[in-house]
Amino acid sequence: MTNIQQADPALDLVLERTVDVPRELIWEAWTKPELLKQWFTPAPWTTAECEIDLRPGGKFRTLMRGPEGEEFDGVSCFLEIVPNQKLVWTSALGEGYRPHPPSEGCTFTAIITLEEHQGGTKYRVLLVHADAEAKNNHDGMGFQEGWGKAFDQLIAVVKPA
Repeated sequence: MTNIQQADPALDLVLERTVDVPRELIWEAWTKPELLKQWFTPAPWTTAECEIDLRPGGKFRTLMRGPEGEEFDGVSCFLEIVPNQKLVWTSALGEGYRPHPPSEGCTFTAIITLEEHQGGTKYRVLLVHADAEAKNNHDGMGFQEGWGKAFDQLIAVVKPA
């Protein structure tokens, strides 16, 4: 895949990892609810529910639950799907491209890319924000640590023993 979007350091957050896991297994972890529930939310939080309608305009919903019982229900919309290569979704829209009402939540578009790399996968998450304040708020929530820990959990779920 050669069409990798360039990140704008003022507006975007990036996480990149190279792992010795086939991209097909990482793709499955992102697109099968029973797998995604095992890794998506950094422990000690859990993903209690997950809905995936894997098509442009389809719903991507996760219910994250904290150790004290707090819950965060995230409803997003898939924008682009290239099997085993690219998954794009946004928290700005719900199912059927329906805009969400304005909120104080973290609004972004996620671009997940998977490239074959020396028998494994180069994994890249690009989170695109509307402005620097939104990017900085998301970063301040612990983007690198949280998304990094979630990816480590993903690998633990899918990596062959």
